[in-house]
Amino acid sequence: MSTVAEVFAHTLKEIGVRYVFGVPSGNMIDYVEALRKEEGIDFILVGHEATAAFMAGVCGRLTGVPGACFATFGPGATNLSTGVGGAQLDRFPLLAFTDEMPDDLLKRTVQMNINHQELFFSITKWTTRLNQNNVEEIILKGAGIATDDTPGAVHIGIPAGIGRNQVQKVKAEVDYLRLEKKRWSPLVADQIAKVAKLIQTSKKLVLAVGLSAVHAQVSKQIIELAEKLQVPVVLTPMAKGLFPEDHPLYAGVLFHALSNEVAKVYSQADLVIGIGYDPVEFNYEDWMPEVPLIHIDGQEADVATGQIPEVFNVIGALEVAINELLKLDINPKSWDILFLEANKQQIFRKLTPKTGSFGPLAVVDELRKVLPGEGILTVDVGAHLHLVGQQWRTPKPEKLLLTNGWSSMGFAIPAALAAKLCNPDLPVVALMGDGGFLMMAGELATAKRLNLNIVFVVIYDDSLSLISIKQDKKNFDTSYGTDLNLLDGEPTNHYFGVPVVRATNSEEYKNALTKAFAADGPLVIEAVVSSKEYDELVLKPNK
Repeated sequence: MSTVAEVFAHTLKEIGVRYVFGVPSGNMIDYVEALRKEEGIDFILVGHEATAAFMAGVCGRLTGVPGACFATFGPGATNLSTGVGGAQLDRFPLLAFTDEMPDDLLKRTVQMNINHQELFFSITKWTTRLNQNNVEEIILKGAGIATDDTPGAVHIGIPAGIGRNQVQKVKAEVDYLRLEKKRWSPLVADQIAKVAKLIQTSKKLVLAVGLSAVHAQVSKQIIELAEKLQVPVVLTPMAKGLFPEDHPLYAGVLFHALSNEVAKVYSQADLVIGIGYDPVEFNYEDWMPEVPLIHIDGQEADVATGQIPEVFNVIGALEVAINELLKLDINPKSWDILFLEANKQQIFRKLTPKTGSFGPLAVVDELRKVLPGEGILTVDVGAHLHLVGQQWRTPKPEKLLLTNGWSSMGFAIPAALAAKLCNPDLPVVALMGDGGFLMMAGELATAKRLNLNIVFVVIYDDSLSLISIKQDKKNFDTSYGTDLNLLDGEPTNHYFGVPVVRATNSEEYKNALTKAFAADGPLVIEAVVSSKEYDELVLKPNK
């Protein structure tokens, strides 16, 4: 006989969960104790429940096993929901557990009591509530849902007071690792004929690759298809790393810095083929010219009515569909490869910092020089993300972690903590603006307690720069509501025991990076820069 808490801990360990993140509640201590006793899985205390969900989501992204987090009733659950929404829209597999009132109090007016199923319904793939007789079954089913098709979040409520109850340990019939995943047959003849005709009659088609292609792991097939057709490839930000930047057919990233330069390529297209294109990052009609679209994904294209003249959906497994395209006898297209290369190099030149300058470009450029290729960069939301999205050379998608579906400020620090726990032998850097840093600065205490040697680089421009840029585009006051005034007074030398080094020029910054990468624990670099560089690089029109 085992207790509910023991079955909870053992089931999570069995499906491959290594860490459960959270802030303990009185009800949760039974589960924390069960996790302590269960070999191979640990509870990790964090400073805020949103951090717990962000960390769990990133663990799910990096391992393929759903991450796990826990929060208490009411305010704990609402705090957690920010990171749960992140997992849902950034497509990270996640199991989010919350305390819930026992059955007899569910509909009563009780301190901290809200309907958690209603709270989590719109930000999860599934929300449910377990009881002492179905703990294993519910967790396994939830794990299957979180990892199946489009990955995302699952919420599971745990009634208070059942943790110590004895349960009959019976192996559940559901095994998420062996769930029958949806399979697709090869394209039928009329589909192939339609696709072949559209491709054959086009002269300048473009491949647009998105987030679902990352989950499908079809990088090699996409490269082969682009080379067969001799056509350019554009990526959504979260698909960076699927197609190498030094490839002659790489055209750039949509929606980020200098997207108007990327538009010089895709605006010439007479056909777009979207491969694993998830509109959660950027809708087709926001950038596409008015040309036909072939959309290859597990779900139909989400496009505004009348915006695209023709949409042909190829619904199925990406690998199967791409292999069918590779079989087609179609001549290479008429793109000017020299133009593609020249346009790409122009983008890279504009994103290269000027000699002797010290702005956001230099911060990113120097960091790329010192972070090894196997290292992981986590990036927060802000103007700097637009630079990274275009400027950062990314060898594989898992080497650059960002949020572009949920787009929550405060992501970089929790993501870095999780990345380091999942990859203790790899260098990890968190890059953020001062606004995002303010949201999660308290989690430096978590990094210190766990002794995670992470480099935290904060771009200090004393402003919410991305919002200020948008104000400027509308001729509004660019300081109202966006000035942070963080640089007044003397700089600190530590946060919660984590050393801080401030850099105001390139030489100081290089020295700070050297010190940070040699440290045996976390270190914060405050790179004090002007935000002026962003003005000509961010939020240029795409059409």
